[in-house]
Amino acid sequence: MAKAFASQGDMEEKKISFTEVGEGLYAFTAEGDPNTGVIIGDESVMIVEAQATPRLARKVIDCVRSVTDKPISHLVLTHYHAVRVLGASAYGAREIIMSDEAAAMVEERGQEDWDSEFGRFPRLFQGHEEIPGLTRPTTTFSDRMTVYLGKRRVDIMHLGRAHTAGDAVIWVPDQEVMFTGDIVEFHSACYCGDGHFADWPETLANIASFEPKAIAPGRGDALVGEAKVMQALENTADFVRSTYKPVARVVARGGTLKEAWDAVRAECDPKFADYAIYEHCLPFNVGRAYDEARGIDTPRVWTAERDQQMWADLQG
Repeated sequence: MAKAFASQGDMEEKKISFTEVGEGLYAFTAEGDPNTGVIIGDESVMIVEAQATPRLARKVIDCVRSVTDKPISHLVLTHYHAVRVLGASAYGAREIIMSDEAAAMVEERGQEDWDSEFGRFPRLFQGHEEIPGLTRPTTTFSDRMTVYLGKRRVDIMHLGRAHTAGDAVIWVPDQEVMFTGDIVEFHSACYCGDGHFADWPETLANIASFEPKAIAPGRGDALVGEAKVMQALENTADFVRSTYKPVARVVARGGTLKEAWDAVRAECDPKFADYAIYEHCLPFNVGRAYDEARGIDTPRVWTAERDQQMWADLQG
């Protein structure tokens, strides 16, 4: 039986958790599916990550309404990927925030990413007919900006390239809690197909320098307590290193993409094979690592056609 591409065979609904990570701060998680953060201020609510469709966004809104009736005023999108942004219309937020770089990537490759991810994640895109189109920000920032939800201060920052070139993190200083998007994962594979392997560890170190008491990661369970936070940061760094270094060795001796794939499997399977979306991410991760090791700094655009060709090449 042929192996399913990416997450095409994953059609089982995931169990939702809604975990308090600080006073008025929550992480919506679903067994390795994309997470969403919730920040409740004095007057209104900020959402971090929109989910893939309005249908999924409404599940987040139901959880929000279980703890507050304050209006949703702000939506922060940590990067441009379709599974993170296309549910935005459901929230009715007056302000949608992205980094300048993420906003540029929506224009450069947003439609291609949507088409590609639609083929990879059929379950997440159920109800896609409601999506009104690409999600574009109303507000962008370069390095950092601050939003006040009443008296509650929220800092939105770009701390370096990692999962994408335009990643944002959201820091709530009164609780010392950070929402990291896909820069940090917990017991879930990092998707590195649009990543920057050489920069990622330094960006993780920049996050660690804040000494967060809790982190809401991009995927996986909420991380409450400094020990759990450090474990997730270290595991994420190990995943990134363990993916890139075998590929760099293959490239240095003039090896092929298939040889790089085999080398990564040998290094990563023993440590990470049980992580959520591990098999989904692996071909994209190897493809991007192979490019970066050959000096290609800007990730190539993934298209539905490129996805399938790469999959065919790796399957022989």
